[in-house]
Amino acid sequence: MNRKTVVVLFGGQSSEHEVSRMSATTMLKALDSKKYQVIPVGITKEGQWLIYTGPTEHISTGQWEKYATPAIISPDAKQRALLKIVNGHIKEIPVDVVIPALHGAWGEDGTIQGLLEMACIPYVGCGVLSSAVCMDKVFTKLIAKNTNIPQAKYVWFTKEELEEMDKLVERVEKKLGYPCFVKPANTGSSVGISKAKDQAALVKAIRLAADYDRKIIVEEAIIGREFECAVLGNEEPIVSGVGEVLPAAEFYDYDAKYNNSESRTIIPAPITEYEEKTMRKIAAKIYQAVDGSGLARVDFFVEEETGRVLLNEINTMPGFTSISMYPMLWEAVGVPKAELMDCLIELALTRDSGIRG
Repeated sequence: MNRKTVVVLFGGQSSEHEVSRMSATTMLKALDSKKYQVIPVGITKEGQWLIYTGPTEHISTGQWEKYATPAIISPDAKQRALLKIVNGHIKEIPVDVVIPALHGAWGEDGTIQGLLEMACIPYVGCGVLSSAVCMDKVFTKLIAKNTNIPQAKYVWFTKEELEEMDKLVERVEKKLGYPCFVKPANTGSSVGISKAKDQAALVKAIRLAADYDRKIIVEEAIIGREFECAVLGNEEPIVSGVGEVLPAAEFYDYDAKYNNSESRTIIPAPITEYEEKTMRKIAAKIYQAVDGSGLARVDFFVEEETGRVLLNEINTMPGFTSISMYPMLWEAVGVPKAELMDCLIELALTRDSGIRG
């Protein structure tokens, strides 16, 4: 059997570099070496691309750069290749598909997808447009609003508007009140997110979010429970069951997700049939509204007082770490990681053939 050459991209220049390395490690272990010739390619925090040839375990620990050789994806559509650079000489390695296991800016936001489109190389996950709009929480909310999907109230503004902080604070207090959540518009893994309980905390949170992005969004705090479900497919996606997030901290921030062992997930979530059906229906609706393909994880709140199901966000390259909800949701219904990776690769190839004919 001819093995497909699969490049797994990891690392990147975003604040989620470390999470990406953990996701890639899980994916690499799940890919069947009998079916695929797998080439790990790391991107350093400085933006250098390197083919990695050492033990998979070193990717998550950060030691991987010691065993790496410079390489780049050629944007030349005729090559469809990874270019390995050794002693000034370039070796072409034809590529069948790329898995961009990258989270955050310059990976999950349409930029790497654009490069791969130019190179005519199929890739796992959402396309340029859907990746970009889902990475930007403001645009996601605008699409959800236009599609009549219920969500929390919010306001947004740009970094340039911080010169008139008093007016921003007034806007937030008038529309949302306290407590509220302040977020950079274009980060994931809860990086740069704060819960503000008063005016002083709000100002501090806005300045923190501005360190990560030029666009800031502030949302009303929803008192309730947090849920997630997984979406898989292209034009006719399927939606998994629902899992519940039980954060160890006051909210599911970066530390609670990846460093606090007391954070838990429950699969399947202990919810009513109506709540499950509503979340799964909304997940498919927002996925199709943003023109999703391949995969996504959709996050929800269920408000305690009213029972309303509210969309939180959609993630087009959800985490694949050992504790990530996306692969666990599929494993819960009998789809192991190896089979899930096969499916994602097949979806990438199907999407590409549909685009290029």
